[in-house]
Amino acid sequence: MKVRVSCYEGYRGEESPRSFSLGDRRLEVVEILDRWRGEGHEYFKLAASDGNRYILRRDREREEWEIIQFTRGGGTG
Repeated sequence: MKVRVSCYEGYRGEESPRSFSLGDRRLEVVEILDRWRGEGHEYFKLAASDGNRYILRRDREREEWEIIQFTRGGGTG
């Protein structure tokens, strides 16, 4: 599922998601739990303001974001 993501660019030029939109609903990033790079992509595991956890993937070439995993209620996943 593609999403719109608002980012903060740190002093080293690394982007970190701060909020994202699911349709008309905007969710704030409460905490970035993990981040890693894959071939052509960057991944962020995060806790959101709705109490759920998400893994967002950014395509570095296309500058597109999508949700690749969703865990209800902040459980492990």
